[in-house]
Amino acid sequence: MQYQSQAVAKPYFIAAIGLFAGQVLFGLIMGLQYVIGDFLFPAIPFNVARMVHTNLLIVWLLFGFMGAAYYLIPEEAETELFSPRLALLMFWVFLAAGALTIVGYLAVPYAALAKMTFNDLWPTMGREFLEQPLLTKLGIVVVALVFLFNISMTVLKGRKTSISLVLLMGLWGLAIFFLFSFYNPSNLVLDKYFWWWTVHLWVEGVWELILGALLAFVLIKVTGVDREIIEKWLYLIIAMTLITGIVGTGHHYFWIGTPEYWQWFGSVFSALEPIPFFMMTVFAFNMVNRRRREHPNRAATLWALGTGVMSFLGAGVWGFLHTLAPVNFYTHGTQITSAHGHMSFYGAYVMVVLTMISYAMPMMRGRAANSDKAQVMEMWSFWLMTVSMVFITLFLTAAGILQVWLQRVSTTPLGFMAAQDQVTLFYWLREISGLVFLVGLVLYITHFFVGGESRKAA
Repeated sequence: MQYQSQAVAKPYFIAAIGLFAGQVLFGLIMGLQYVIGDFLFPAIPFNVARMVHTNLLIVWLLFGFMGAAYYLIPEEAETELFSPRLALLMFWVFLAAGALTIVGYLAVPYAALAKMTFNDLWPTMGREFLEQPLLTKLGIVVVALVFLFNISMTVLKGRKTSISLVLLMGLWGLAIFFLFSFYNPSNLVLDKYFWWWTVHLWVEGVWELILGALLAFVLIKVTGVDREIIEKWLYLIIAMTLITGIVGTGHHYFWIGTPEYWQWFGSVFSALEPIPFFMMTVFAFNMVNRRRREHPNRAATLWALGTGVMSFLGAGVWGFLHTLAPVNFYTHGTQITSAHGHMSFYGAYVMVVLTMISYAMPMMRGRAANSDKAQVMEMWSFWLMTVSMVFITLFLTAAGILQVWLQRVSTTPLGFMAAQDQVTLFYWLREISGLVFLVGLVLYITHFFVGGESRKAA
């Protein structure tokens, strides 16, 4: 059954895809700056391009999560959204705040932006991923609280399911751990210690709960497998996520001045972090193999399966490759970290948001699925983006291994920039793969405008 208020999700999804395109564009700009150092300088210096690239990633994923929640919660709760008007108002507030922040990064020197936004009164700027001005951070808190109020009230007045409760837990955790971005102690060790309470406990903690809930919802819809079976899998996955992810924060504490016992805690528990991602992969394929019906939206099913596989490879396998302290001693801060970051974000979070959009957008247009022609185009976009991300990861891994050897292991180590010159080939190959990824994204956007016959939603 479709609920009228689910349509609130549509602008969130559209904004998410638009910002995703911006993120990819700035990623390509950065990729060229690795090999052509003065590309677009001084208009867009590398540090600004990187800041825009990473901030757009965070903002568009938040738009995607919020849109997914606004679509999922009414259907799970079997009631209309508590306040669709409030949801739309917060959409425009969040979009305006995000757009103004990006314009600020591009148009104003960062130090001047900090002064303009009262950073001297409450210093919160200047930290990786949390570069947002104080006013933007406060705006994010307001938007998050109103959003959580809206969906929580919807759940309270309707049916409570495991999926909606796990999703709520993840979203409330996201908001709570963001509050650590306001804590910026002068002691550098303390600063990095608590900085990870936002960054790590987002992406390797509460965001995984959101991932599990969204994937479970889509799999119920496209496979028809009993809810009880899927919920049991979901409980196992989130239990392993929390057990390994929380203590696994220690793998970021190896070299920042914390006690030595973090090398043991971080190594042991983060080595277990691939387990929930492997379980997610088995879960997705198991549910599809046990499906009771052939859902017409084959593209959404493909995205769901891809999410399981790619999240296991990116967050699980590539995370494990350099998570043990004796290995991380040589690899931290190299392109191996970048390789892990690219594939894990794409596999775990980008793909689950695209899965949700792929399933929900046709439903909001009164269809069970897009036309066959549109779905073929969408599946092409899946393969182009996914395969190109695999190659981006492989080229960055090769660059990282060579960087470690030349810069940190060799008996005659090179300086940082000299080592970078030696891996230029891999940076060019990464840039070519990024262009293929952009082609896949263009196909994904284009498929929404392809007509043809499609089945009506039940």
